[in-house]
Amino acid sequence: MPSGIGADHMYYIYILKCSDDTLYTGYTTDLKKRLDTHNSGRGAKYTRSRLPVELVYHEEFEDKIQAFKREYEIKRLGRTDKLKLLEDDVK
Repeated sequence: MPSGIGADHMYYIYILKCSDDTLYTGYTTDLKKRLDTHNSGRGAKYTRSRLPVELVYHEEFEDKIQAFKREYEIKRLGRTDKLKLLEDDVK
């Protein structure tokens, strides 16, 4: 494994709730840092005009490819299905 990212490195997909009640899905290796980046206005272009954002959901993966696949799956979901995913997570 190249230095910097070891086998113990985790990958995360996440959903943010924006101030206008929209949802944003992304990928990161550091949830706290990424949330701070979004809320400082240095995150994705989509979230910059919808601050503040709140982390409402995340999943953790040991494999980067699986994380990217799951991010793609979630991004393809409609709002109703994303909200159901959030509700199911709370149960």
